[in-house]
Amino acid sequence: MIFYSEYQSIYLILPLIGFLLGLFGTMLGGGGGFFFLPVLTLIIGAPAQVAVPTSLTATLPIGLVGTIGHFRRGNVDFKTGKVFVLAGIVGALAGAAITGYISSKQLKIAFGVYSILIALNMSFSTWKKKKCEVNGEELKELSPLSRIFRGSFFGLFAGAISGTFGTSGTAPVMAGLFSMRLSLKMVVGTSLLIILINAMFAIGAHFLVGRIDLTLVGFLTSGSVVGALIGTRWLSRIKVAKAENNIRHVYALVMIVIGILMILK
Repeated sequence: MIFYSEYQSIYLILPLIGFLLGLFGTMLGGGGGFFFLPVLTLIIGAPAQVAVPTSLTATLPIGLVGTIGHFRRGNVDFKTGKVFVLAGIVGALAGAAITGYISSKQLKIAFGVYSILIALNMSFSTWKKKKCEVNGEELKELSPLSRIFRGSFFGLFAGAISGTFGTSGTAPVMAGLFSMRLSLKMVVGTSLLIILINAMFAIGAHFLVGRIDLTLVGFLTSGSVVGALIGTRWLSRIKVAKAENNIRHVYALVMIVIGILMILK
């Protein structure tokens, strides 16, 4: 169900938030969708059943603009992305069905726990990678079967998270792509493609169980599209290889903080 909520003065901060999420989402991957749900529930106070599909809808412009920008710069791995997408479609449809059976409080707590667990997984894989670099060792190359298994596992999980929490499945997608040892720029571009398609299928499923607030979507996307355009340009101009491990740790730390806030509130 689509509707327009009445204007509130607090909505004026949404374009700025959208700009920042669009900017950093296209630079770090995931389209910023992971942060839309906490913004809508913790700051705006939207019910979870409204915040979930609204968050997914607001993610679409960032995913579209970011994917096109990174594709033009050769930062999208379609072969890897295909595995994530096929599994993600199944997960997204199942996740959307789950949302209709749990309360807003349960949804927030589950999202918080999920955020913390994924962040810890990302930090561990980053620590393992850094340890190998310090010792002058190389991580073993993944076999084709292992790549398909990892892509399917994380893709299914990402789709389920996307459909359930409306966060576009950023965290498992990023964790999965990093575990497949792609470069940071390739992870960013490929994750935007995966999340764009996941969000489209999840939104379709949510028409049956949720409500999309186009007023909130309009305020968020008015800033996020501009941020996404700038973010893809900036990433192509900076050297990220040396800062890649630090970026992963910062991303994981932010996820843990948001997870704790969602559980406590």
